[in-house]
Amino acid sequence: MPHRPEAVLEKLKKREFAPVYFLQGDEPYYIDLISDFIEQHALPEHEKGFNQIVCYGKDVNVGTIVTQARRFPMMAERQVVIVKEAQEVSDLQREEGQKLLESYVQNPVPSTILVLAHKHKTLDGRKGLAKTLDKNAVLVDAKKMYDNKLPDWVIFYVKDKEYRIQPPAAQLLADYIGNDLSRLSNEIDKLILNIPAKSEITPDHIQKYVGISKEYNVFELQTALIQRNVLRANQIIHYFESNPKSNPAIMVVATLFGFFSKVLLAHASADRSEAGIAAAVGVNPYFAKDYLTAIRNYPLRKAMHIIHYLREADLQCKGVEAGQISDGDILRELVFKILH
Repeated sequence: MPHRPEAVLEKLKKREFAPVYFLQGDEPYYIDLISDFIEQHALPEHEKGFNQIVCYGKDVNVGTIVTQARRFPMMAERQVVIVKEAQEVSDLQREEGQKLLESYVQNPVPSTILVLAHKHKTLDGRKGLAKTLDKNAVLVDAKKMYDNKLPDWVIFYVKDKEYRIQPPAAQLLADYIGNDLSRLSNEIDKLILNIPAKSEITPDHIQKYVGISKEYNVFELQTALIQRNVLRANQIIHYFESNPKSNPAIMVVATLFGFFSKVLLAHASADRSEAGIAAAVGVNPYFAKDYLTAIRNYPLRKAMHIIHYLREADLQCKGVEAGQISDGDILRELVFKILH
């Protein structure tokens, strides 16, 4: 079974290194994080010149990689071989290349740390190489994070940096940046450079340093819809129409679809306490009141209709049966249908 990226990083921080790491999947953030950590910390700086090899997949084949891995370190305890963009290794998808790598993984050189960073793709789990890696190496399958997990990821990331963040601020970052963890972490890193050490990040900080309006954003639109505040919802839509690049309609629709899908889950929950709703929907308990308000203001039948309206709007944003309608008109019509 593939290892969790976080667990692998914890072991690396304790200097517990394995002979082979195969990092694969469509979330490059963890692949880069693990391979960069090994590159920076596995060897002392003075040993890297002779004992650390970093190459790119397009420049090597499996035979070259295995030959380098079988070398012994020069006047050092270990050597490191890192293959970046390993998905571009010419013969890695061929049976001959896979057999060669499989043979090495079954009997690796203990003094070598071999890292293959295989981005945006995964090996066929039914084939011998994937099974051998799973059994004899550290196989990491880095998958894209689900949107509903992003706010908790932001909170954890900020905590790891010895800061705190208010749940609405974490939600705001997650809604606007999405599940690109590299970009999300970069924005957080830039943000904390501008605020006092070990302090709490608020929506005001995000507006000031990330450039996301705390008053006119999809999170505030969602709040206006929850409360059935017609005037406020239309003010926000008007702002979105005036600032389409920072508030693309397709992103707004996707976020609202995620929210109202959870409203359906809340309707299905037998436990209508805040803790019960938070558990049923899978959100931070801070937001449970929003879902309780939403299920009061939007009965189940209406919530199901809203899902239908959101699907229609999503297709229109993608140009399906949209005619000459603008993104602003799509959002305005969508909000009208939700609220009336």
